[in-house]
Amino acid sequence: MEGLFLGCLFGGILFAIVSVVLGDWLSLALDGMLDFLSLDGVPVLQPTAIVGGITVFGGAGLLLLHHSALGTAAIVVIAALGAIAAAIGLYYLYIRPMERSEHSTGYSMKELTGMRGEVTVPIPSSGFGEVTVKTGMGLTNHIAASFDGAELAVGSRIVVIGVEDHTLLVSKLEL
Repeated sequence: MEGLFLGCLFGGILFAIVSVVLGDWLSLALDGMLDFLSLDGVPVLQPTAIVGGITVFGGAGLLLLHHSALGTAAIVVIAALGAIAAAIGLYYLYIRPMERSEHSTGYSMKELTGMRGEVTVPIPSSGFGEVTVKTGMGLTNHIAASFDGAELAVGSRIVVIGVEDHTLLVSKLEL
């Protein structure tokens, strides 16, 4: 039984070291061959949580085996319960918050409707100019035309009314 616990403990430690040190390189080298391991349909069954549970199973089993008078069956059951609790805790306290913290800087032109910005190149009544609009964590410049046919000078505050042919239709913002 000690061999099983040692194998689980050292296998988990080895997995952690390999994934931290060589994880990105291996992923690039294997070009997604191991993507089937991610189990996308069941979010709780993440490889990190499973291996973390296996590691805790090995460590708890070794500790109980050497420092308690419990029988083998009781040790296996307690170590398995500890492993399940550790895997669930790892998922809800580490993996899930990390997944939710990922943000994309991408946006759709349609999402710009209703956004406020500023004119950077004057917009004539029947022509095109340029506006700067704040998107996400930065500013983006876009070709713009006047929605209501009014001339807009540099520095005018605007609101995006719509998007047509990759051109923002803007109107002067009056607060």
